[in-house]
Amino acid sequence: MAAWFDKIKTPRIALRSGKTKIPEGLWVKCDKCKEIIFKNELEKNLKVCPKQACNYHYRMTAMERIGLLVEKLSFEEHDQNLVSSDPLKFKDSKKYKDRLKTYQKKTGQKDAMVSGTGKINTHTVQICVFEFFFMGGSMGSVIGEKITRAINRAITRRHPLLIVNCSGGARMQEGILSLMQMAKTSAALSRLAKHKLPYISILADPTTGGVTASIAMLGDVILSEPGALIGFAGPRVIEQTIRQKLPEGFQCSEFLLDHGFIDKVVHRKYLKKTISNLLDCFMSPKRLVEHT
Repeated sequence: MAAWFDKIKTPRIALRSGKTKIPEGLWVKCDKCKEIIFKNELEKNLKVCPKQACNYHYRMTAMERIGLLVEKLSFEEHDQNLVSSDPLKFKDSKKYKDRLKTYQKKTGQKDAMVSGTGKINTHTVQICVFEFFFMGGSMGSVIGEKITRAINRAITRRHPLLIVNCSGGARMQEGILSLMQMAKTSAALSRLAKHKLPYISILADPTTGGVTASIAMLGDVILSEPGALIGFAGPRVIEQTIRQKLPEGFQCSEFLLDHGFIDKVVHRKYLKKTISNLLDCFMSPKRLVEHT
């Protein structure tokens, strides 16, 4: 008959040979402060490092951002079945159409943006959110079409527009068709402005390339998360071009705020409240009458 202590199961975290065995997936090492964080604690803190001196903002999926900003059960997705074609029959190390299938399976999205209608407190908004985990949030034809349709809905329904930008820029696999989306979306935003409807642009890490050179920097108000990389070309490319050492913190959101490129850097936990306050100002009955 076995003794009772023979039946004791090995603990999930055990010390063996002086080493700690950590169950996989329970802990995360912060990319900035290098501290070890309990994963559940990170999730509860909106994917922001809970170390007060750090506050590193991890990247979020498009649906996580929508859940952060709009009221529960208020989001209605539009144009979810739009899919990129392969007009150039592009191939690098992999065929473009195969690469699309890979990311569709990985993210559960058809392309690098989720768009729809939702409510932020009492305000109904049109919202577009880049999905960075789909080909780096690169902007192709589908992204340009989704944004343009969202703007058209905003004009028709008299809704404000909110875009959360998180992108590596234009999608090279679509060539000039991708670059055309910069002009297409910028023209659509011009129409929105003529109808006196507000556009709030949020810049998350990273916001670069053709997205920065178009929609991201055209907001009536431009907000950014702390520590976000924002720019057109990367710092190494700029240094090699101008042959000068760049200033400390160049292209981070705080640097851009100090130099007048953005309006406010907002911690993720205050983002919804900040947007709601802006919408209260933009969509007040008095202001709408004055601009009709």
